[in-house]
Amino acid sequence: MMKRSINKVAVLGSGIMGSRIACHFANIGVEVLLLDIAPKELTPEEQAKGLTLDKPAVKNRIVNTALQTAVKTNPSPVYSKKVLNKIKTGNFDDDMSKISGFDWVIEVVVENLDIKKKVFEQVEQFRKPGTLITSNTSGIPIHLMAEGRSEDFKAHFCGTHFFNPPRYLKLLEVIPTPHTKPEIVDFLMHYGDKFLGKTTVLCKDTPAFIANRVGVYSIMALLHLVEKLDLTVEEVDKFTGPALGRPKSATFRTSDVVGLDTMIKVAKGLYDNCPDDKAHELFKLPEYVKKMEENKWLGDKTNQGFYKKTKTADGKTEILALDLKTLEYKPQQKIKSATLEMTKPIENLRERMKIFAKGKDKTGELFRHSSFGLFEYVSDRIPEISDELYRIDDAMRAGFGWELGPFELWDAVGVKEAIEGMEQYGNKAAAWVHEMLDAGNTSFYKVEGGVKKYYDIPTKSYKALPGTDDFIILDNIRENQTLWKNSGVSIIDLGDGILNVEFHTKMNTIGGDVISGINKAIDMAEKDYRGLVIGNDGANFSAGANVGMIFMMAVEQEWDELNMAIRMFQNTSMRIRYSSIPVVVAPHNLTLGGGCEFSLHADHVQLSAETYMGLVEFGVGVIPGGGGTKEFALRASDEYKDDQIVQNALKDRFLTIGMAKVSTSGYEAYELGYLQKDKFSISMNRNRLLADAKAKAIELADAGYTKPVQRTDIKVLGKQGLGIVYAGANSMYAGHFISEHDKKISEKLGYVMCGGDLSSPTEVSEQYLLDLEREAFLSLAGERKSLERIQSIITKGKPLRN
Repeated sequence: MMKRSINKVAVLGSGIMGSRIACHFANIGVEVLLLDIAPKELTPEEQAKGLTLDKPAVKNRIVNTALQTAVKTNPSPVYSKKVLNKIKTGNFDDDMSKISGFDWVIEVVVENLDIKKKVFEQVEQFRKPGTLITSNTSGIPIHLMAEGRSEDFKAHFCGTHFFNPPRYLKLLEVIPTPHTKPEIVDFLMHYGDKFLGKTTVLCKDTPAFIANRVGVYSIMALLHLVEKLDLTVEEVDKFTGPALGRPKSATFRTSDVVGLDTMIKVAKGLYDNCPDDKAHELFKLPEYVKKMEENKWLGDKTNQGFYKKTKTADGKTEILALDLKTLEYKPQQKIKSATLEMTKPIENLRERMKIFAKGKDKTGELFRHSSFGLFEYVSDRIPEISDELYRIDDAMRAGFGWELGPFELWDAVGVKEAIEGMEQYGNKAAAWVHEMLDAGNTSFYKVEGGVKKYYDIPTKSYKALPGTDDFIILDNIRENQTLWKNSGVSIIDLGDGILNVEFHTKMNTIGGDVISGINKAIDMAEKDYRGLVIGNDGANFSAGANVGMIFMMAVEQEWDELNMAIRMFQNTSMRIRYSSIPVVVAPHNLTLGGGCEFSLHADHVQLSAETYMGLVEFGVGVIPGGGGTKEFALRASDEYKDDQIVQNALKDRFLTIGMAKVSTSGYEAYELGYLQKDKFSISMNRNRLLADAKAKAIELADAGYTKPVQRTDIKVLGKQGLGIVYAGANSMYAGHFISEHDKKISEKLGYVMCGGDLSSPTEVSEQYLLDLEREAFLSLAGERKSLERIQSIITKGKPLRN
């Protein structure tokens, strides 16, 4: 397995999945050949230009159009537009022979067995022996595709089912045939995890594999429950969304996004191919879904589905919901639920499930009906679709965005308690679940000695989850390895002389408790340890500073307290850089404001590929005050060579802060200047992030880490730069592109980045710039417009983003 490497991948089929799979391989630096069929007819535009079917521009029209369409989608399938130079396009007629030089061939053509077999017949003419060959089918039996192929083809062939969109959905199902070599399966499981950043799930070659089998069952069960429990579209989406640990799009909105036709296709396939499934009749479409299919109300692709976007008489956008009884669209109704209100203050998702299970209203009824049916269904699917229960949970979390897989949800409710409830609702758990309880085992998972284990049905014992040796999962070690904690952080011993600071405030915002915890961790690390990681397992690394605290201090005009708070923030950023031990920051997802500033000062940033980093303080009418403005002035100084480059460096850094630019990926964070060359690394798989950060801290310590010296050689332009900044701000204000307050913030930012009104370019210290930064922040924080912006953010409860 270790000898095989993937440098070049050929993707056959450029549709929605093929083009995006190609983009994701390009994201990780792999050379990609994307092929599709050549057109059979000319377009009117091609005819007008006098082109013929044998012209390259025509023969590659389908593949090129598909790739261009993919790149224009939002969110983008690529980490950076620069990766597109890794993708070459072509057509099956002219370019199939090129696959002889590729390490992996992925088929992603239409879901038709005969067409796929014809493609594989052509592939075998050119494919070199030993090359990986896989299919991205979502439902066609894998073994049928390999019929008639050579022994070498069969040995290196299996299914690799990506979920759409491949960049963002973390599931990769690997489906071998009886002929697939075990080492090929092992390689794909490892490669998908480490390099593609996927949760790889080994599946049996059964209808719809694991995720779609369980996921479509769950959706179809809900579609039928709607009628039984007299529920509306809005109620179902309110009850089955984030409060339940599910995506914001919940049930019906998800169907609109994915496409009702896609769900219908899988459901019909399961009805036809699973006659012995106890839930067989649930895969029949309810009458209202049949009518929607007839009307072509398929969701976003047809501009209406369970929801429809319209314009009101005054031109405002309004989203209507479908009345499932009348099939008419109507304004959405506000949904109230006593059970949902009871769950709001409960942060722990597992504890929240107990409230849902006991709910006395529609929310509770829907939860019990759907969950109890789900528990019966997944327990019956073992060993049909999987021998191990954890694979089902992995598939649902990674493929459908559930925070808790079915068996984890069952554990949260209580296995025994759920079984008692299931019987009242006409559901029955599989025999092996009763045997597990009779043997004194009360849960599907447990943690022992910091290791999470699952109940292994064949041996009737608990086994460690495979593959997690390479992960650091704070949930598993927090209880026994926490050395110190306060209301905002926990300091956890990761072993090997490395500590970790974990935030656990709401959205991991940064206030006095977090500042105190970071300084305490550095104290401890400098005294008795080798290094420090700042990272967590939350949904986001940090949404920035606690703006509510800033707002209250400013409103009460507690300027001394606010000055002290900002000074502490700056000092903490500086201490992250100038401690005597290496500090590695491990950001992921939202890394805004103060979270970004901590990253700017780290010895190394080990970040997730999906990191959305930015200094967004302009959004609340202030400038970055935790060392971010100072740091951008420092980095602009390091780019200075001559006057022209001086001005460009200052302009680029100024605009990044002034436009509150947020990266759309870890790679773009580097392009925006938030990361420095040779001082960051990217973890493709978020699950590996903390382990990778720990390894980097050890590497820095082993290399003989020494405490850096604070900078006193930062070149600032003074009045020379201020003239450029003020002229630009005045021009933007005069052109009505920015408000008067925005002009004031811009001038304050420029004042700090230029080092004040010095008469000529001068070298200054970091502390000099920090003092200017703090003074500017305080003056802006007291402005009425800034207070209004901060209050607006607090009221809406939204993180600061561009």
